[in-house]
Amino acid sequence: MNIRSIKSIAIGSFDGIHQGHMKLIQQVDAVVIIEKKNKEFITPGYKRWEFIKKPSFFYNISNIFSMTPKEFIESLLKDFPFLEKIVVGYDFYFGHQKTGDTSTLRKLFKKDVIVVDEFKLDAVSVHSKVIKSLISSGEIKKANKFLNREYEMQGMVIKGQGLGAKELVPTINLKVYNYILPKDGVYLTKTKIENEWLWSVSFIGKRVSTDGSFAIETHIIDRDITLREDEIEIAFVDFMRDNHRFESLDKLKMQIHRDINHCKEMIEAYEG
Repeated sequence: MNIRSIKSIAIGSFDGIHQGHMKLIQQVDAVVIIEKKNKEFITPGYKRWEFIKKPSFFYNISNIFSMTPKEFIESLLKDFPFLEKIVVGYDFYFGHQKTGDTSTLRKLFKKDVIVVDEFKLDAVSVHSKVIKSLISSGEIKKANKFLNREYEMQGMVIKGQGLGAKELVPTINLKVYNYILPKDGVYLTKTKIENEWLWSVSFIGKRVSTDGSFAIETHIIDRDITLREDEIEIAFVDFMRDNHRFESLDKLKMQIHRDINHCKEMIEAYEG
């Protein structure tokens, strides 16, 4: 779509592309994403367009931070000269030091302004901050409900400590950047290998029973994998257990096999 032909936009940071965000996005031709300087995201900027599925334009917060509300709207209208409708959330602020709000927007933009009300699930506001808190505390199922999808992380495949394939079970080790990490522990997951989502069990945290290093690793259930990709994705389905220290490799191995069996039981329940 030619940017000059766009007549309606939604504005926001849209981290997570959760159910509340979709209430805005479904009403417009395109999305303006205000990219903030966060180090940890639910959905880093480069991944957001995959879920938005509409033309998306990134405005770096550092480039617009000093603008007055009027200057921001003037800049927006230069980019979108045929704009007829702007859709924002109830908590939208803009301009230097957040001096502009939804009423300011209505004064400055003379055409259609739609303000979407707060969206709640289970009497809780569906907000990126809430979802981040749920993820970091291991409440993955609730976070997924708010997202209306499974929480995903994409990472680079790296070499692990080499212990899994030799002594325990084979795992794929990942390095991820800019994602909010779930709390340390073991999770029922799906891992995307060559465009196929495979059931897996994943670990996040310090390897307190071996070398003490931090790791994100995933084991594919009942599949031997020859990995050809440099990057893979993990989707978190449910929390299984906390990270524990085991006195020996044998005890760790026994627990890993218990985790895998528990994982299979959970998969049966999910597949119904």
